[in-house]
Amino acid sequence: MAKIEVFDIEKKPVSEKEIQDAIFQAEVKGHLIHDMVRYQLAARRQGTAATKGRSEVAGGGKKPYRQKGTGNARQGCIRAPHYVGGGVAFGSHPRDYTFKLNRKVKKSALKSALSLKFKEEQVLVFNSLDQGKVSTKEFSGFLKRLGVGSALIVLSDENPNVVLSARNIPHIKVVRSEGVNVYDLMKYKNVLITEDAVSQLEGALS
Repeated sequence: MAKIEVFDIEKKPVSEKEIQDAIFQAEVKGHLIHDMVRYQLAARRQGTAATKGRSEVAGGGKKPYRQKGTGNARQGCIRAPHYVGGGVAFGSHPRDYTFKLNRKVKKSALKSALSLKFKEEQVLVFNSLDQGKVSTKEFSGFLKRLGVGSALIVLSDENPNVVLSARNIPHIKVVRSEGVNVYDLMKYKNVLITEDAVSQLEGALS
């Protein structure tokens, strides 16, 4: 098993933690990460875009003029797509964009994303990220001292001090360990995670 340093809120090493190779040093499968990001983004789409076809717009039941003898092109309805106010040809209709991914694929994609972050040395483990109070200014200063501009913060349980301190800082997101997902891991450059959250992730993915 590999080991990773555990820091305190001042980024001073306090201990080392063993991490499971199967989760943080797994083979990075880029195609699974790509599939999982597509899966998540597709699930977010509302799919409510809609247009009316020629059979759905109001009016136009009568033939506008007789078939022959007027010198005009023959027309059957003034609600055809080439008329102003007519129906839309090949327009969008409500649909479901979601697609299926197997549970094993989802789990493997998450392991790949975590392993990629660990491989690129973008994972920092802390014994605690609680400053003892709500202060966006102090938490922002803490991130600057770390040299972190974009980060996913992973906690083991609900912590209002951290959540409220970080919520107005751009490019920072706070989630609990059960909310860790591939899209967020790819979106944010660094992962700041508590020691307890690492254990919870390992328990969920092992």
